[in-house]
Amino acid sequence: MQDESVVVAGAGLAGLVAARRLAAADVDVTVYERRDEVGGRVRTERRGGYRLDRGFQVLFTAYPMVRAELDLDALDLRRFKPGANIARPDNVSALSDPLRDPTALVPSLRNPEITTTDKMRTLALRQHVTAMEEDEFFTGRDMSIRQYLREWGFSRQYVENFVAPFYGGITLDRSLGTSKHVFEYTFRALSEGGIALPADGMQAVPEQLAANARDAGAEIRLGEPVESIDDSGEGVTVTTSEGTVEAGAAIVATDPKQAHELTGVDAIPTEARSCVTQHYSLPAREAPDTGKRLLLNAGEASPNTVVNMTAVAPEYAPGDKELLNATFLGEDAQNRSAEELEAETRRVLEAWYPNEDYSDLERVETHRIPFAQFDQPPGVHETLPDTRNAGGRTYLAGDYTRWSSIQGAMRSGRDAAEAVVSDLF
Repeated sequence: MQDESVVVAGAGLAGLVAARRLAAADVDVTVYERRDEVGGRVRTERRGGYRLDRGFQVLFTAYPMVRAELDLDALDLRRFKPGANIARPDNVSALSDPLRDPTALVPSLRNPEITTTDKMRTLALRQHVTAMEEDEFFTGRDMSIRQYLREWGFSRQYVENFVAPFYGGITLDRSLGTSKHVFEYTFRALSEGGIALPADGMQAVPEQLAANARDAGAEIRLGEPVESIDDSGEGVTVTTSEGTVEAGAAIVATDPKQAHELTGVDAIPTEARSCVTQHYSLPAREAPDTGKRLLLNAGEASPNTVVNMTAVAPEYAPGDKELLNATFLGEDAQNRSAEELEAETRRVLEAWYPNEDYSDLERVETHRIPFAQFDQPPGVHETLPDTRNAGGRTYLAGDYTRWSSIQGAMRSGRDAAEAVVSDLF
């Protein structure tokens, strides 16, 4: 082989994992990233004492790749309580996992939104998914989450009041038309672990991955995008904004749209799920007491969820302020003004907590995210590209080769690095 170096296009989670694994295998690897910071879709703005994650993102602590690639203690995690709060006008009720949160046993059992039969079926479903092996997920018969829950016998009340807004937050699809494979995998992760935020914001995750990659010997060049890749089959010629690089192989770990442009692989999914997140400040101690749980909007679809971020991670706001996050789903939200979305959030909070005053709610930032996830209807995972689908010495790394998640992105980076080492070294 004439050149034993590897170029990685993109410093998101997939590219950073691939780079670290290659460098650990004594491969000369350079990462090129178009932005001036690492992280891809996992980013945090730091402004005026606030930590504003771009989109409502959390870390599933039970994901296998999270446990394999990250030092969770070093991230100084702030953990949500299991379950969520079901919110509607004049009523907010907690629904939790009594096995992992005994303090919520009584309120969860008394929760009027969910039937006793649904609670028993939830325990049975938990036993089912925790007994599954890792390679059993994303295989076999598929269907929508809604159909899957119907076959399990869950009531319409349970599906609409809890699952639709809760999984609307995970899949950005409140209709529950997403593949049941995603539901099973995430339900297992929620059963075996929890969700958490790094004290310094979600961007601490890719920053740790980048530090690990550099420590292993990888070079990361920021502000230098890859513009084209010419794959001769004997090596690759990579053109960046700064010039041309010859390498033995290239891993394309960019967003799906750019990956399609660089490789021409039509199997890369480009249909997107979108969302808008708004961040709000309130004077200290004026934010709703959520018990470190999400607020699920059971009364209407917008906003889908509201989260008191500082109840979980006080570091997300200055000491005299509290930070709330509201998530709005779909294309309609993209076309609504920030002022309209803010007014809607204030209205629902005042309806949920009629004895509280939210006139001091102040919008800090609005994040419009047209491509938050690729769309994952039933059957889509059978059509996704393999890491070798680009052919020659160009490889793919992105959640679109697995499933749309932090787990999928990080696993794809591992897959790409292993394929390069197996094929070329």
